[in-house]
Amino acid sequence: MDNSRQQLKKQVKKHIPKDWLCELRIAYRILMEAVNDIKRTGIINLVIITTMAAILTLFGVLFRFTLSLSTFANELGNVLEISVYLKSNASSSIVKDRIKEIKHVQSVRLIPKEESWDGLKRELGLQDIANPLPDTLRVKVDKPQNITEVFNQIKPMSGVEDMGYAKELAKKIQFLTHIVNTTMFFVVIISAALTITIINNTIQLVIQSRKDEIEIMRLMGVSNWYIKTPLVMQGAFYGFVSSIIAVLPLNWVQSLLLNVHKFFLIPSPAYAQNIVIISLLLIGTAFGASGSFLSIKKHLQV
Repeated sequence: MDNSRQQLKKQVKKHIPKDWLCELRIAYRILMEAVNDIKRTGIINLVIITTMAAILTLFGVLFRFTLSLSTFANELGNVLEISVYLKSNASSSIVKDRIKEIKHVQSVRLIPKEESWDGLKRELGLQDIANPLPDTLRVKVDKPQNITEVFNQIKPMSGVEDMGYAKELAKKIQFLTHIVNTTMFFVVIISAALTITIINNTIQLVIQSRKDEIEIMRLMGVSNWYIKTPLVMQGAFYGFVSSIIAVLPLNWVQSLLLNVHKFFLIPSPAYAQNIVIISLLLIGTAFGASGSFLSIKKHLQV
């Protein structure tokens, strides 16, 4: 019965001509309802926005630090190379071509044994003696976490005498990357949980204060979306304003990190500040609207 009634409503709506002026008035009325709800909340607005801004500030600062740490890890990873020492009878060009075909290999550079030996003689001041060094291939991998996989694929190749790479440095880079990613994951989860909880409690108070008004609207046949939308907009407003406040301390963090990058001669990640600001605005608004929506589903049966 309910399904047939809903289908009938949909069919009727399709044949009703749209009155854009009427819809504009409804949209204006919904906006004014959201503004009135914010006014009714009073001083609590300041507490909500301040608390949410503190949470989002923590998220924004950690996110910005994460971008810089990732850049440092990538730069260190770019220094990592696998040194492949070839047998005396091996064809360096054939081995080089085979290594290039391996997944995650970014580049392969040949260092002839004569070049290595000349450099070592100059460095140590050695006399003219027979060259004991082999031809060497320097293999660069796309990401530090893939270096072990590439190493294991090159090792059994014919023509390869020995291999080596900075194993401890690779492990430290992988550990740093894992810590950064894990930290950001938990920060996002905690920020979402706290923000949604705060908005949830606030919207619950608004619903309780408007209980009679909402009941009257129901009896008058007002649509559910007309009742819900102002409350969702209120939550989104809290999140958006809190995000704008949270952006302010990022200027100080940005200048601090730029000095650190200059000191270590490592370029700052491109558009890092813009990425963090946009992320804060989107996440803050989304968390605020989500918290409001969940509260409506929980406390408002419409």
